Amino acid sequence: MNTSLVFTFIGADRPGLVECVAEAIAQHGGSWQESRMIELAGQFAGIARVQLPQQQVPTLRTALEALAQQGLQVSFAADEAAADSRPARQSAFLKLIGNDRPGIVREVSRALLQRDINVTEMSSNISSAPMTGEPLFEASVAIDLPAEGELGNLEEALDAIAEALNIEIDLDSRPL
Repeated sequence: MNTSLVFTFIGADRPGLVECVAEAIAQHGGSWQESRMIELAGQFAGIARVQLPQQQVPTLRTALEALAQQGLQVSFAADEAAADSRPARQSAFLKLIGNDRPGIVREVSRALLQRDINVTEMSSNISSAPMTGEPLFEASVAIDLPAEGELGNLEEALDAIAEALNIEIDLDSRPL
């Protein structure tokens, strides 16, 4: 019987990090299902889900933990079955842009939490505004709302945050 194993890893960026993780997975009969990885400030981090025979899980865990000798820290999700038992939800997408300032992520994430909205993916960066060169905060956020979620209430809250912080927040509720 196959099962899923979810884990994260982080280490100083260098060629071969993904290969050493992939090699351990392949040696234990695992199949790479999905992942997100990024290099940021000289560190390389990722989260991955692999599928493998249940009896191989303990030895794969040991093999991945042994990658610490190569400078890679690995952590495992506490409950592999939890991802399959989530209730039905609807997806939407947020795009934020505006002059950088403290509190943007805090205010938006607070509004989402108050409406039981889950952030499923987020990427952000600081760039220079085209005309002024001022720091410009940009973020793309994928969210999951309860199946019966009310988008109108969310739009009102995001509009209030956008006005208070002088940023632009666009909500796209089309299926992703």
